Amino acid sequence: MRIVKTPVAMQRAAARWRREGRKIGFVPTMGYLHDGHLSLVAAARRRVGPQGVVVVSIYVNPTQFAPTEDLSKYPRDLPRDFRLCRGAGVDAVFLPTDASMYPGRETGGYSTYVVEERLTRGMEGESRPTHFRGVTTIVAKLFHCVLPDLAVFGEKDWQQAAVVQRMTRDLNFPLKVLVSPTRREADGLAMSSRNKYLNAEERLQATVLIESIRECRAAVKTRACPAADLKDRVARRVAGQPLARLDYVEFFDPETLVPVKKATRGTRMALAVFVGKTRLIDNGSL
Repeated sequence: MRIVKTPVAMQRAAARWRREGRKIGFVPTMGYLHDGHLSLVAAARRRVGPQGVVVVSIYVNPTQFAPTEDLSKYPRDLPRDFRLCRGAGVDAVFLPTDASMYPGRETGGYSTYVVEERLTRGMEGESRPTHFRGVTTIVAKLFHCVLPDLAVFGEKDWQQAAVVQRMTRDLNFPLKVLVSPTRREADGLAMSSRNKYLNAEERLQATVLIESIRECRAAVKTRACPAADLKDRVARRVAGQPLARLDYVEFFDPETLVPVKKATRGTRMALAVFVGKTRLIDNGSL
């Protein structure tokens, strides 16, 4: 497995693979890998085949964190990540630095960002106003470095995946963005690097996210329900967990992300909940 540390070296390697006729599958991550990430790697491998190249980037992107968020505390374990990547058959890990991705940013010498203006308005975009500018900027830069034929994102971050797909289309990136199903723990909690922050009691109460999704799914199984009523149900369920606090819950069209007034089967639901100090997100189709 090759470790690539600079954008120039990554571009050169990718250009060579392309000249050799090898397809490139790409999985962008912020590290601290888990089985959810490895399922994305497996999806990329299936698409590019044994002769293709699978690249994983590990980069904790500072521009998608607000000053009050957990950038400095975000979990990191590169030796473990490398072992998992080798075991999953990853061909190359792209490991850039802040200085290489945002040259001069700390002194005002970096000023170019990518902004998507429609799909980022609600949910994560409203709760974390600076987040998606950082996401679209770093993903665009990674695409330019890795030159992939396809990139795989997780369904757990539904809005993020939709935003990346729209950016890819709107900016004419020559690649396909695939969205892979959410991997879950045995109790239904979506796999996330941030799960590490939870203590034992918080871990138990964190299942309120998937329980809320299941309750709303059952509610619309036979009839449409007003989204406002379902939001009240979720708020009551979350309030019943003393360590949990609801950030938002939304019901929306899965393609346009436009909120709906009545939820039916096929409506998408997303929510964000603070459990202790840890902010968790999840979503599901009703």
